[in-house]
Amino acid sequence: MKNIFYRLPILSLIFLTMLAVVTGCSRDQNNKSKIVIKGSTTVLPITQKAVEAYSKINDSVSISISGGGSGEGIKALIDGNTDIANSSRQLKEVETKLAAEKKLSIKEIPVAYDMIVPVVHPDNPVKNLTIDQLKAIYDGSINNWKQIGGKDGKIIAVSRDTSSGTYEVWHEKVMHKTDVKKDALLQASNGAIVSTVSQNPKAIGYIGYGYINDRVRPLTVNGIEGTIENGKSGKFPVSRKLYIFINEEKVTDKAKEFIDYILGAEGQALVQEAGFIPL
Repeated sequence: MKNIFYRLPILSLIFLTMLAVVTGCSRDQNNKSKIVIKGSTTVLPITQKAVEAYSKINDSVSISISGGGSGEGIKALIDGNTDIANSSRQLKEVETKLAAEKKLSIKEIPVAYDMIVPVVHPDNPVKNLTIDQLKAIYDGSINNWKQIGGKDGKIIAVSRDTSSGTYEVWHEKVMHKTDVKKDALLQASNGAIVSTVSQNPKAIGYIGYGYINDRVRPLTVNGIEGTIENGKSGKFPVSRKLYIFINEEKVTDKAKEFIDYILGAEGQALVQEAGFIPL
């Protein structure tokens, strides 16, 4: 009987030790450093590839990513709801002013080059459009494919919504700040535009270079093809940089390390792998 009573405390001790180990492991999992990234759907493929690769070499960080558009990401950064804001455009004056009012130090970091390329259905015979023709299509001045060398049929203009950085650049460089016509089909992402145009031979849309695939056909603009060389040199008429923004005063060391990874050789190789143009 004595042996039984002597064993009980030992067994209890072993149990408690095992419980502590399990609890400790759980706590370690829960105590991972967290990085929150929000914003541009254009920059999203770059970030997704970078997160996937980075997580393999650094398992002490938990990174969450969401899209929603450049404007949403920048708003979240100014409101303190994200560590990194992805953006396919620079800050607007109103955003800069709001950040200044909150005494935030917002830093702009270019991560890649990109082009906004007009795309049509593969069966569409039109191969090239000028900037003026693109503007006329999207402001409603040109509304039939026959007017620009295509088949007789109404042009279905597909556009990004106004929260998109891609829309902002198109609005400035193609539309010269003229509004897109009211009956344009507004889509929330590059992928949605690809899906819409690929299903309608009369449709035209515009997407980031990294989203081009065989479901749609890219057009040349002013006779210039959307190639990596033409995008990086700025020769392609609708070229741009892609950015991430941080609040310098609140950005964590782990977030800085992740940004350094994207800007490094391995991260820039992933930029090209995602279909964009490395710095």
